[in-house]
Formats: sequence, C-alpha cells, structure tokens
Amino acid sequence: MGQVSVELSKRLSSAVERMPAFPKSVQRILELTRDINCRPKDLVAVIEKDPVITIKVLKIVNSAYYGLPKKITSINQSVVYLGVNTLKNLALSFSAMGMLPARNAADFDMQHYLVSSLVTANLTRLLAAKYAGELDQTDCYIAGLLHDFGKVVFALYMAPEFRQAMEMSANENISLHKAEEAVIGTDHTFVGAMLVKRWQFPAYLVECIDHHHVVPHATPLSECLFVADLIAEKLGYDSLGRVSADGPQVLPVRFGSDLDALIAGLGDVKKLVEDAHAFAQTGGLR
Repeated sequence: MGQVSVELSKRLSSAVERMPAFPKSVQRILELTRDINCRPKDLVAVIEKDPVITIKVLKIVNSAYYGLPKKITSINQSVVYLGVNTLKNLALSFSAMGMLPARNAADFDMQHYLVSSLVTANLTRLLAAKYAGELDQTDCYIAGLLHDFGKVVFALYMAPEFRQAMEMSANENISLHKAEEAVIGTDHTFVGAMLVKRWQFPAYLVECIDHHHVVPHATPLSECLFVADLIAEKLGYDSLGRVSADGPQVLPVRFGSDLDALIAGLGDVKKLVEDAHAFAQTGGLR
C-alpha cells in the first residue's frame, strides 16, 4: 500500500484509537505459550483472572460443539480435555468476537465476517501444518483470525465510504480492497495492520496482515494466509472480499498450481466450515 494523505492518516489513526484494546490477559497467554517451559497451570491462572473469557470458554466447552461426556466446571478441567493450544485459540477467538457489534451503519454482515475469519484462521493453520511446518501454529491462527479486521474499523468508523466501496465491488466486479482504495484512499489491509500494531502483536504479524493481498509474498506465513483467503472465498467465506474478481490467482510454488487439487488434499474442509458456524453461534456477537 502506498502513502496516504495527512488528512486520511489522521482519520485512520482516530478510527483505530476508538477500537477496544486487545485484552492484556490474551497477550499474556500468547507470551506464556511461546515459552517452551510454559506449564498448563500458568495458562490456567491467567485465564481465570479474566472472568469474561472464563465464562465464554466454559460455555462453549459444555456446549454441543465439543460434546464432552461430563460437565466441565473449571478452566483447569478444560485444559485436561482440550489441551493448551485449543484453549489458547478459544481465548483469542473470544477476544476478537468481543469487539464485533451485531450491527453497524455500513450494513456490513458481522456474522458472516466472524465465520469467515474463523474459517480462514483454521485454513491458515491447516495449510501451514501441511506445507510450511516451520511456522508457529498460533501465529497462523492469529493471522487468519485478524487479517480482515480493518474491514471492521471501516464499518464502524468510516461507514458511508465503506458502504460505497462494498457497492462498487459488487457492481463493478472488482475486489473489495481495490474498491476501498478507489473510494477511501487506502484498503482494509493498511488499517488492519495499524490496528494489530496498536494491539502490540509482533512486527511479522503486522507485516503479514498489511501485505496479505500483495504478490509475490514476502514470507511463508503470508503465503499460507493468501492461499487460505482464496480457499475461504471458494467456499463462500471471504467476508465479502471478492479476491478472485481481480482475475486468476497464481499459487505460491509450495502449494502446487491447482487450487481445487489443493483443497481436495486438505480433507474434509466442509467440516471446518460447519465447526466455524457452530463456534460463532455459541460465542455470539455482543
């Protein structure tokens, strides 16, 4: 993304500042789990200090989504049944959900956005596990979960322009990020990177989100996110991004050249979409 005007930069900064802060408890969870010596009880202690996340985790753990044989009454029990990585991803997902209003002036479909983000998060992690084993699975999940959060900023605080961009994307059959550039002067990747930087995520995640529509790709993480976005769109979950409207997309070499063959090799991706729907419905929007 190129330079933006001083006036637009001020508007974007103001919009980003109005977004809620990412919970410090989740940042602490991420810090802990990056330490190979992290003990499950340390993770439990942090989550239990956040009553909102604790309540939501226990709600979904005891829902039909997991179908566990007995009622779980504590975060400590949740770790035993689900494991550290699943619990960590639940905390991340619920924190992101907590920032999504059910309605907005741009009429941006937040429920569809939420499901799309969950689908993309799981696809990014799945692709990395199969094609880029050197990547951290949590980084992949975060990148997919937060990659389009700039759309939320636009929907909440630049609603008239964002609505116009969505209409242009649909009417002229161009990708949403191209329409945003035309109408607003920048796109959701740019403001999304600003937001993730404010939330104090690592620089490589900020970079990945800022350039997830840029080809060629700078890092393996960017490649996995780019392809996950394409697959999510093919499944009907691109959060209205219309990426393929820009024409055929060339896959990074590690994934081969045939998107359909790649999807077939990933297994039951429909189950992944069903799980995202179930999770979104259980977690709910505020």
